[in-house]
Amino acid sequence: MSGLDILERGGRTVAPAVDFDPALIFDCGQCFRWDIGTDGVWRGVAKGRTLEVVRRGDEVEIGCPREEFEWYWRDYFDMGRDYAALRARISTDPFTTAAAEYGAGIRVLNQEFWETFCSFIISQCNNITRIKSIVSRLCALFGEEIEPGVYSFPTAERIALLEPDDLAPLRSGYRAAYIVAAARAVAEGRISAEELRPLSTRDAIKRLCSVEGVGVKVASCTLLFGAGKPDAFPIDVWMKKALAEHYPPGFDGSAFGGDAGVAQQYIFHYIRHLGGKV
Repeated sequence: MSGLDILERGGRTVAPAVDFDPALIFDCGQCFRWDIGTDGVWRGVAKGRTLEVVRRGDEVEIGCPREEFEWYWRDYFDMGRDYAALRARISTDPFTTAAAEYGAGIRVLNQEFWETFCSFIISQCNNITRIKSIVSRLCALFGEEIEPGVYSFPTAERIALLEPDDLAPLRSGYRAAYIVAAARAVAEGRISAEELRPLSTRDAIKRLCSVEGVGVKVASCTLLFGAGKPDAFPIDVWMKKALAEHYPPGFDGSAFGGDAGVAQQYIFHYIRHLGGKV
């Protein structure tokens, strides 16, 4: 999607809805701080800022001037990637082709590393509704109020000062110890996006898995959504179902190359549609 596709109208940025569907982007399991109102507007917090996004027919209206969009939100929404071309590349078998067609409009968000890492630790053995509730409580208790009733994601340094028992109000269960361990690893500089990006995805997964309570799925999600690793291929229960039913034994997404992460999002979204969302 080129810069020529982006307009400003009435102080708001307007983009074509082709390969940009807010409902698919914000409800495909990659982020947990976006919610839709009764007015159809998605409201979210990302990188310490709030934003409103709404689809109106063939356009998406983004609640900020174009200048702010260009320097702050363009990368977040992965606007430099040609998703139509990507879908054509990965459509090499009937199931992936159907998944890519069904999920057209998904974009993989480029999120802040620590928030992504922490959120996917919370996501372990959890459903999206409950993950959002825990993340919301975490922000309200330990984040900074950036607008009335709206809080930033707490820094790793803030959470690193806590003990697992301090997170009891989150009702996150056994995950509390893992949240604190990850925060300390990030706050102390033992884990960082800058360190992980130059590594191969395989080595970056191993590095993240050195943190207490972090497994391959959490590490893969963190790398895909928070560390610029588009070949990461997270596998959860839904993906296991898709792979078992529609791909050869041992399929790990490597056939999709650098597009594996986006292919995973299409497959994940499609198999949830076929099997019922959780």
